[in-house]
Amino acid sequence: MARQQPVFGGRKWSERYTYVPALRVGDMVWISGTTGTDDDNKITAPGDIVEQTRQIFRKFERLLNELGGSCADIVETTDFYLTTENYAGTAAVRREFFGGSRPTSTGVQVVGLLREGALIEISATAVLGSSQP
Repeated sequence: MARQQPVFGGRKWSERYTYVPALRVGDMVWISGTTGTDDDNKITAPGDIVEQTRQIFRKFERLLNELGGSCADIVETTDFYLTTENYAGTAAVRREFFGGSRPTSTGVQVVGLLREGALIEISATAVLGSSQP
């Protein structure tokens, strides 16, 4: 039976947190809801949902690279967003990171997010090796 393997993307992660950025079981990887923050946990690109989305996928890429994968291995995403203003621009970011793969996706407009200044939070599921022919 496969064991759970926490994934931290090469970062130190405080034991005080009750979750991990990602969790691998076998070839499956579940990525926790992620906002567009830098390594100091500060929001990148305040007011810019497109750039915040790009930062989220950079973080996903780092997590998956640690496991020998990439964003092309993502099979599902869930977006929680505050506003539809410029939300259509996030599609270009998805194409940038997913290449020819097209994961399933759910978008949910919400009234608020826990992270102050975040306009979008995304979680994902990946299957390592699924993007290989």
